[in-house]
Amino acid sequence: MSVIYGERVRLRAAERNDVNRFCVWVNDPEVTRYLSLYLPMSTVDEENWFDSMTKRDQSEKTLVVEVRDGDVWKMIGNCGVFGIDPVNRLGELGIMLGEKDEWNKGYGTETMTLLLRHCFGTLNLNRAFLQVYAENIRAKRSYEKAGFVEEGCLREAVYRHGKYDDVIIMSVLRSEWVAQKKEK
Repeated sequence: MSVIYGERVRLRAAERNDVNRFCVWVNDPEVTRYLSLYLPMSTVDEENWFDSMTKRDQSEKTLVVEVRDGDVWKMIGNCGVFGIDPVNRLGELGIMLGEKDEWNKGYGTETMTLLLRHCFGTLNLNRAFLQVYAENIRAKRSYEKAGFVEEGCLREAVYRHGKYDDVIIMSVLRSEWVAQKKEK
């Protein structure tokens, strides 16, 4: 797969030398607050994760999120499509923006928009979905801007930070994505 370019964001394949930065992010409680990660991760853990990720189908490999920083690209997070069901043509999306100084700039929305273009335009999926903690209002708004709609709630499905939280299921169908593109 080639690099996927947006207006301000690009998605590229993850490389082994990205692992050290990933490790910093997954050990930052602010970054992982709304992620399923809840235990400290060592560099070896991240390297093992990377090794297992490289064995996945090309369509399910992690992508690095980068933004322009002058004349170079700055890595700010990662994302991907996983759990692709080839019969039902669906996949789950995930994102982690680890560079906190780049939060609240619309990069999450643009990243998810690029991932949707990849899902429907390259992978030929019919449905792209994600899970978001109900408490994560900022992410939910970002996903809605990218075209996701709420389709269900898993009540008190996760235990985080001493309390249970709902998990919201959101999705975009190919037909909705096509209609959204025509409107623009």
